[in-house]
Amino acid sequence: MLSIFILIGAYRYYAQLAERFGKTKWHYGLLAIGVYLGTQLFFGFSYGIYKGVTDPDSLDGVDYTGFSLINMISWVISIAAVYGVYKLLERKFLKENISKPSLEIEKIGDQDL
Repeated sequence: MLSIFILIGAYRYYAQLAERFGKTKWHYGLLAIGVYLGTQLFFGFSYGIYKGVTDPDSLDGVDYTGFSLINMISWVISIAAVYGVYKLLERKFLKENISKPSLEIEKIGDQDL
């Protein structure tokens, strides 16, 4: 349930970034969902492989439906990944805006005298 709230927050966070720089909001919202779920899957598979290699008998009684330390760690890592990609995109968009000519220069000659 907590993952759903995290996904909604990440979607809105990226959509606001896209709106601020004039990009398509839902594309970046889906990117946020992909980053979060991808990080969750990567962490889950990595932890499962680790547990399978170190103690194969412990995998018989695994139940990840509740709150556990591993779930909380994976949430923190996934949120950090979403934030890191957000900062990379923000820096990229700022560089794009700096390299574009200003709107004032483009509007020269459009005014009626």
